[in-house]
Amino acid sequence: MAYEAVWMNNPDKLNKFEFVKREKDGLDVIRTIIDQYAKEGYASIPEDDMNRFKWAGVYEQKPKDGHFMMRIRINTGIMTSAQARAIASIGRDYGRDLIDVTTRQAIQYHWLRVENLPDIFKRLEAVGLYSYEACGDCPRTIVGNPLAGIDPNELMDTREIVEQVNDFYLLNRDFSNLPRKYKMSISSNIYNNANAEINDLAFAPATKVIDGEEVVGFHVYVGGGLSAKPHLAKELDLFVRPEDVLKVSIGVTTIFRDYGYREKRHQARLKFLVADWGPEKFLEKLKEIIGDMPTKGENKIVGWNAVYYDGVYPQKEKGLNFIGLNVPVGRTNSSELEQLADAADQFGDGTIRTTMSQNIILAGVPDDKVEAALQLPVLQRLSPNAKPFMSRTVSCTGNEFCNLAVVETKERARRVAEFLDENVQLDEKIRIHFIGCPNACGQKHIADIGLQGALVKTPDGMVDAFDIAVGGILGPGAKFNQSLKGRVKGDDLGGVLVQLINFYKEGRESGETFHNYVNRVGVPAFQEKLTEILAS
Repeated sequence: MAYEAVWMNNPDKLNKFEFVKREKDGLDVIRTIIDQYAKEGYASIPEDDMNRFKWAGVYEQKPKDGHFMMRIRINTGIMTSAQARAIASIGRDYGRDLIDVTTRQAIQYHWLRVENLPDIFKRLEAVGLYSYEACGDCPRTIVGNPLAGIDPNELMDTREIVEQVNDFYLLNRDFSNLPRKYKMSISSNIYNNANAEINDLAFAPATKVIDGEEVVGFHVYVGGGLSAKPHLAKELDLFVRPEDVLKVSIGVTTIFRDYGYREKRHQARLKFLVADWGPEKFLEKLKEIIGDMPTKGENKIVGWNAVYYDGVYPQKEKGLNFIGLNVPVGRTNSSELEQLADAADQFGDGTIRTTMSQNIILAGVPDDKVEAALQLPVLQRLSPNAKPFMSRTVSCTGNEFCNLAVVETKERARRVAEFLDENVQLDEKIRIHFIGCPNACGQKHIADIGLQGALVKTPDGMVDAFDIAVGGILGPGAKFNQSLKGRVKGDDLGGVLVQLINFYKEGRESGETFHNYVNRVGVPAFQEKLTEILAS
């Protein structure tokens, strides 16, 4: 390594996985997969290297019978039609046609075999894509504005910045051994469409008058994250010019690498260090590394759209439009992705864009081609006009494939959304997120209604159930939703949600959002209503 692993000076304060990483860097497993395990098969993989597979972007999927999940890095969610076709063809050849869009703008496969991985790596690399470090204790996929370059609501085009930062960290052994996973977001959209507050490091739009001129740049947030102990990121007293984003990111990542906690895996995220140090001490240490920087300017985030773009919208270039499509619970397939690639070439600018709401955008559609594009067969299921609840339902992978999840989520979420659309008439769209375990890949904490899977004992045995939380939001006034007491059996969930949503519908003021209603009446009012429902 090109740096001193200072944490190894105190080995008694390290969890056992730190010694696994020290013995063999996670990036080394990529070559071992290609040269050895792909030839010798699943049974040849020892436990330590199975854990290192994450650095290749690969996890062993449930039920641990030789199949793997893989994530593909899609920086700021933008891929070309050629890249989409490559992803689709790999999914068809090796992944049973299944294509998932994740809450970090990545593409996820299932059903892969270790024998397939070298060919997959090769085919991805041929179109400029990688799975490397999409997982693991390293800088993961950089999320950002899916509309970068075409967005009427961005202060600047952030695509080159994201690529610069990504290229620096990808396969960089100076930063391939961090205490835990490390998530970055970079966006200049004024509606916070890269969810700054829930990332380890985020760059969000700001301006500052310097030497009499207004400079467009970024404010910096550190220490955000979800999981069992969610933290909202803290804003530093720092203004960053575009050309300094990489420098600042290196400084923050260096602090995490060298000072982040490595004693307990569940307390190793950057959020715990930021919480203990506070933003002032963190900034002081950062300036020791990167030098003095301007103080904060004017934060330009004015709201939060939860990264939803249903329908047709004008781009900043006159005469061009983007079409926001709903991907129900983030799940599509190889055929649909190929059809979207064809649509991007025939009607748009040749790009497909993924969002953190697990949806897809077609961009660069001229005014005179919009109506023809909307008639495409693929846009009937992946619709720009999805029903309200289906359009706002997010789900993690669940125990269909994930070894950590305790309940099934994808199909349950789809069925619940359909049930709500059939049984609730509402002019306000309510965001509902499902997660199968406390790790919160489905970002339950920021939802209007967050649903976390659990198990309950019944006379017929253990059954799926969900805990309910209400009132999450990001942007100005960001706050996580608050949990209600009373676990709801999975089969009862749709009916219970209908009653909770009708409670809001009947009591709200004109134009009042679900979040604002929760704030006005208070969480105890929802608790009282849930208790009443469960007792009936």
